[in-house]
Amino acid sequence: MNNRALRSDILLLLTSLIWGFAFVAQRSSIESIGPFLFNGVRFALGSLSLLPLIFIFNRKSAVPTRSKSRMVFWGTLAAGGALFLGASLQQVGILFTTAGKAGFITGLYVVLVPIFGIMMGHRTGIATWIGAVFAVVGLFFLSTGGKIQNINPGDLLVAISALFWTAHVLLIDRLSKKIDPLILSAGQFAWCALLSLGVAGASEPIQWSSIVAALVPILYGGLASVGIAYTLQVVAQKDAPPAHSAVILCLEGVFATLGGILILREPLGAHNLLGSLLMLTGMLATQWDVIVGKRRA
Repeated sequence: MNNRALRSDILLLLTSLIWGFAFVAQRSSIESIGPFLFNGVRFALGSLSLLPLIFIFNRKSAVPTRSKSRMVFWGTLAAGGALFLGASLQQVGILFTTAGKAGFITGLYVVLVPIFGIMMGHRTGIATWIGAVFAVVGLFFLSTGGKIQNINPGDLLVAISALFWTAHVLLIDRLSKKIDPLILSAGQFAWCALLSLGVAGASEPIQWSSIVAALVPILYGGLASVGIAYTLQVVAQKDAPPAHSAVILCLEGVFATLGGILILREPLGAHNLLGSLLMLTGMLATQWDVIVGKRRA
């Protein structure tokens, strides 16, 4: 492994750590602020944090044409809509579950992306289906403790959010080939913020004291999780092999669990440990075709 690839892997590991601990920030915010107001403020902050990067890297770009502007408008709206649905279901689900569980269950998108990609003409191998089985069995133990009657409604909401994260990943994969990644990201975060604040205005008390009380989680969720981690990912993936990126980013759930235990004193338990290990195995198995394919290439 050369020095640039090693540096990229380290940056990706840091990105995974930041995203994993973001679940701790999301969980710790629920006592002070409503889920939609929290998402609205943090995604607005995340969008604003990318504006300096857009100015630096795009200051010499030509003025966009009308058709390009329309593409940016509708593309960022579509991505922002999927992001809003995924983030909303996840944040509401976190009201009823732990940070560690939410981190692993959200990681279902790693398994679902190649499966849903089949409908878009992408090819997938047997490892994806094996990984899906491991992930579903892991989700069962993680969410029910081995007894179906104990199923957690918060875990269900987070699992449903994984469907929208999947749609979001597939949308970004297509749109990033047509729209500058920084503009796409800032735009989708802005739409997500507007939609979240709109729902918050209709369903939650909007008080400055609530925002102040949840300021640390908001700053972490907006600046660290969105602004810093996104930038690290973009820089890292210039030199990191796709297989490395996929596997390292799967560790997000591990860091979410670790953060929940260390900071929030969340219990682990035998069933949670078994479920987490099975889900991590499923995520890694899903990437096996990518890893083997890159080695053969």
